[in-house]
Parts: sequence; C-alpha cells; structure tokens
Amino acid sequence: MKTDVVIIGAGPAGIFTAIEMLRLGSKKNIVIVEKGQPVEKRRCPKIKTGKCMNCKPYCHITTGFSGAGAFSDGKLSLSVAVGGDLPNLVGEQLAQETIDYTDKIYLEFGADEHIEGLGHEEEKKEIRRNAIKAGLRLVDCPIRHLGTEKAQDLYGRIEKYLLDNGVEIFFGYECTNLKFEGDTCIGAYITNGRENLEIDADDVVVATGRRGADWLEKLCTEHDIHHHAGTVDIGVRVEVRNEIMEKVNDVLYESKLVGYPAPYKNKVRTFCQNPGGFVSQENYDNDLAVVNGHSYKETKSDNTNLAILVSHNFTYPFNQPIEYAQKVGELTNMLGAGHIMVQRYGDILDGKRTWEKELSQANVRPTLVDAVAGDITAAMPYRAMTNIINFIQAMDQVVPGFASNETLLYSPELKFYSNKIEMDADFNTNVKGLHCLGDSSGWTRGLMMSSVMGVLMGRKLV
Repeated sequence: MKTDVVIIGAGPAGIFTAIEMLRLGSKKNIVIVEKGQPVEKRRCPKIKTGKCMNCKPYCHITTGFSGAGAFSDGKLSLSVAVGGDLPNLVGEQLAQETIDYTDKIYLEFGADEHIEGLGHEEEKKEIRRNAIKAGLRLVDCPIRHLGTEKAQDLYGRIEKYLLDNGVEIFFGYECTNLKFEGDTCIGAYITNGRENLEIDADDVVVATGRRGADWLEKLCTEHDIHHHAGTVDIGVRVEVRNEIMEKVNDVLYESKLVGYPAPYKNKVRTFCQNPGGFVSQENYDNDLAVVNGHSYKETKSDNTNLAILVSHNFTYPFNQPIEYAQKVGELTNMLGAGHIMVQRYGDILDGKRTWEKELSQANVRPTLVDAVAGDITAAMPYRAMTNIINFIQAMDQVVPGFASNETLLYSPELKFYSNKIEMDADFNTNVKGLHCLGDSSGWTRGLMMSSVMGVLMGRKLV
C-alpha cells in the first residue's frame, strides 16, 4: 500500500506527530503501525491472578496504543530541565514553548488541571538547602499527574480522535524492517504473523519507545543510519513508607535529585516518584523482567516508590550498552527465578540476603507482592551498587529515614535509550525520508518530551 506518512509505534511521539498534523489541517494520509492492541483491549492479567503471567507475544503494560504511557504513573514534566536532551537539539526556548503548547492538548483530552509542585516556596528552600549540604542538586519541575487509570481513559480519547479523523492504525502488526531505494527510506515491511505487508511512504517516522531501542539499534547497524552509543541507566526501585516521604511528597510531589557520589562520580538520580504508589513488573520480548512504578489517582498504598538510576557512558572500544544492561537484568532474573528481586537496605549493608519472613514482619510491606526476597548485590555490578548505596546515604540527609534498615530495593530497574540517532533540528537522519523520535531515538526520556518531539515532527510533515 502507499501512504504519505507511516509512523512505526503508537507511543506519545508517534501519536502527537499525527495529532499535530491533523490540528494544522494536513490532508496527507497517515498510517500508524503498532505491535500491540488498542487501549481498550490492553489487559494485564495480574489484576486477577496476583502475579505476572509473562504474557506472550508481548507484555500489555509496555506494548499497545500510547506505549508504556497508558499503564505507567502518567506524569507530565512541565519543564525543559527534565526529559532528556531534546532542548540541546532544538533550543531551550522552543522546547519550553512546545511543552506549554502540548500540555494544553493534554488538557483538551481530559488531563487533570491541577499541577503538582507549585507553591511551598519556603519548604522548597529548606529541601534544596538540605540537598546542597548532602552534595545533591534539586531539580524543580512542576508535574501534571494523569494517574495510571486516568491515563488509559485519556489516551483512549486520543485514539478515537485519530481514528475518527482518518488516521489508519494497524494494530497487532510488527515492523520487521525498513524499505530502502538507494540512500532513501521509502517505507516499511510489517507483519501480524499471518499476513506480510509493504507500506510505501514519502516519510517514515520511527518512534518505537524504550522497548524498541534495541530493535532500532540493530536497524542502524544494518542500514548505516548514523548513531552513537549514549547513556544507559542501571539501578533499583526504592520503596519506603509514606510517612518518610510525607514532606517531599506534599511540597514537590516528585523530588528530582541528582548527585555524583564518590568514589566514581557517575551521575546518579531519582526518577519516577510515586506517592502512595505501587511497584510493578514489566516484561520485554526476550523475557527480561524489569521493575517500574505506578501511581493511581484514586487507589493509594501506604508506600512511596521511586527509582535510583546510575548513568553509564561507555567509551571505545565498547559500543553495546543496551546489551550490557540486559545482561545485568538477566542475571538478576536468574537469581530471582524469573521474578523481580527485593532486598532490605539494612541487609545489603550487613552483607546478607533478605528472607520472606523478614519482609512479613517489617513496617514496609512490598507492594509488588510476587517479588522474590534475595540478594540483589549478587547480580548488580559493584560500581553501580556502590553508587546506589552512597546516593541513598546522601538522600537520608534530605529525607531523614530514607536509609533505614527496612527500606526496600527492587532490581532490576533499567532504562534503554542509549542509541542516540544523529539528526538535525528538523529530525532528518542521514537517510533521506527517515526520522526517529521519542525515547528510542535517544533524545527524550518520558511522556512529555516524547510528545513534544512528536508535535515538532508533525509541524515539519504537515
């Protein structure tokens, strides 16, 4: 078939490319190819079974319309200080203006008008003062919280808007390769396992998200799409009682703290804080189980969870950071018999594993009930583990009680966006007709900045 624009991946970047084209009155034919299902058909059986069923052929939490966004905590970061390196590519002023513009689109589709993290200036000063004393930097960023369950409704309305306005979406189809004619990308090969199709297009937009980063890296190598290895994040998800995080939750909602702890001075940061949230499991196509966090608008737990991530930037001759992170995750999964592992912070310091009985007697009860108690240090690289321990000790100066013996650490938490595609400010690659967006491009991290990149792409394609 022939179309004007084909978008690979129905995550925020791909979705907002189509939305902006429609809003600007484009008459071009738009096709979106999505490996997963529509929002209304995405179902995680764990709600009924109480444990991860390792769904095949893909995990419904990470795959489907809106990508992981529909089943994540649904937080929109409203500042250029958060969300990746896109401002370096297009300029901070344009990035911030587009954040504000994109935020209004989210409001039109039903996002909560309340913004977290505004006001409380004196309390913020105190938190920042304590962070400075601890050698950490507080990144002040307003947050619009969609909520896990509310995000699904919102993206459902976006899905209907696109379909009602003539966007053709191929659900259940996987892109196996891109189609080339000389040095020009002219389309994509897709399949649903029964039917193989070729889609020819004037412009091909690849926006496959974090879960598609590995696939895109292989395509780059095969077709000489210029790119370079960037950052990969390896870390843990930490869970504490709400009482420990109460002040930070009330004042900031999400405390984005960055540090460079001794002795290695790697960048370590907090990410995706979920007050009253739930630790969750996600599965990738290679059966890799990784940990994440969800935060609902109406259903709350007694705990707050957040990620602590250590950034790894590899240099010559190593150029396989995604595979490196996957190996760390696979080793952890092996020790946990295919499950997420959890360990108490005090046990890590004491050099012992955690036992199920110890978890059942503690103040902090795991919200990921099928996590396996064990020893995450047996799989986590020494450098990363040292960075995490030292960062937690610094965090304790900002949030007293954060480094308590009962604090829970889940592993592995991995972020795959290391393959940074070389592009100009119009998102043109060295291959004519090919554009790469969102987290898989290596330029963004998270819902809002991916959506912003989609909006800017839509303006170029209109």
